[in-house]
Amino acid sequence: MGSISDWPEQQRPRERMNREGAKALSDPELLALFLRVGVRGKSAVELGRDLIATFGSLHALLGAGAGQLSAVHGLGPAKSAQLQAIMELARRAIGEQLRDGTTLSSPDAVRLYLRLQLGRQAHESFVVLFLDVKNRLIASEEMFRGTLTHTSVYPREVVKAALVHNAASVLLAHNHPSGVAEPSEADLLLTRALTQALALVDVRVLDHFVVAGASVHSFAEHGQL
Repeated sequence: MGSISDWPEQQRPRERMNREGAKALSDPELLALFLRVGVRGKSAVELGRDLIATFGSLHALLGAGAGQLSAVHGLGPAKSAQLQAIMELARRAIGEQLRDGTTLSSPDAVRLYLRLQLGRQAHESFVVLFLDVKNRLIASEEMFRGTLTHTSVYPREVVKAALVHNAASVLLAHNHPSGVAEPSEADLLLTRALTQALALVDVRVLDHFVVAGASVHSFAEHGQL
């Protein structure tokens, strides 16, 4: 396809974005603006398209670790660090939105926040979002890491953290690195145990989410609370 500078001006990603806005660009075109240059024989747009194909999706690419990114031809340590910085900025921006607004009125923002935080992790993590009486986010904490079972996630630790944050309610979340968002029987037992323990200190469990890649399963929506 050649260098982007050789393209007709009306087709170049930067000029199109200035003219039509960022939403008008495809995923590879947006990546091209970030990459700025391609590699020998490939424009930045073609490199962006190849990166998405290599990782399987834009979500997987943006959630990849430094080692995975740096190993790709065309992405060195600097570009890898920049991509990870963009993801962290996105997480923080969404976290601000959840703190400033009513969390339960922004279910899409909650899901996006959890996908960004948990969706591509290779290890299993258990996260608790602590909410105030107006369902605004007070804090988000990774409480446990590793293989999660009824015996490895300690309800008393979640209760203690809820009291420290003076939370009125919580949202629970954990990831399945296997890529399957369907909760296991252990997940259901754990949720019941946490719900009962938190009820003793008048803290409600509003939902429990299982995150697997770009998929998010809600216990509340499936009648599993």
